[in-house]
Amino acid sequence: MGKKIAIIGGGNLGIAIAEGLLKSKFCRAGEITITRRKLALLNELSKKGIHISGDNQTAVKNSDIIILAVKPYQVTEAVASFKKELLPGKILVSVVTGVLIGEMEALIKKKIPFFRAMPNTAIAIQESMTCLCSAYAAPEDEKYIYELFSKLGRVVYIQEKLMEAATILGACGTAYAMRYVRASIQGGIEIGFDAATASLIAAQTVKGAADLLLEKGSHPEQEIDKVTTPKGCTIAGLNEMEHRGFSSSLIRGIVASYNKIARD
Repeated sequence: MGKKIAIIGGGNLGIAIAEGLLKSKFCRAGEITITRRKLALLNELSKKGIHISGDNQTAVKNSDIIILAVKPYQVTEAVASFKKELLPGKILVSVVTGVLIGEMEALIKKKIPFFRAMPNTAIAIQESMTCLCSAYAAPEDEKYIYELFSKLGRVVYIQEKLMEAATILGACGTAYAMRYVRASIQGGIEIGFDAATASLIAAQTVKGAADLLLEKGSHPEQEIDKVTTPKGCTIAGLNEMEHRGFSSSLIRGIVASYNKIARD
């Protein structure tokens, strides 16, 4: 029998985590409980054998791993509903944006193993980039949580002070990548493709480019060099993009997003 997992908050992220864990066979459906006030929205998970509940306290009491997946403004109320059940042996994992370990400790008033996790929306297809940090966690706890999120994509441990930066690069970064793909589709239509074909070519090209970096561990410039020939069309396009501020605009956008989250 594996560890029992309670997901507190059955919104888009909570549901994606539950479905990813089930698809990956990390645990059985009966070992997962997910909570939400409106249980009707979780009926599809119930049909798959996952327990659904409107009772946070009972869900936490009967689980070993608690994944907190509520909105930031709901954290205080949610934690108050189950904190007395956070007994020794349980592990709390927060996927809530912007809530520090110190802030969570102040709410629960206990020093149990605690993790912050920053996944992105690709967790729904088990292709997330998840950044983790922890406090009061034993090596075996860190290994278990790493393995859990590894079933949902790639994982890296970072210092907590970098979690906001991880939000920008890993979570907001999905939107930046989508905007590049959308622009590529528009350009593809202008040079002759229909929208569906342009979308397929652009999306698969980006996926292949990313896989090259992940699988080979190469630097982007190494892969760029392979497709740029003297007086070729690729270098002509790249140079025009740089003249128009392609790289600097992206960097400035990342920094602007970071400054926004840092101020707020």
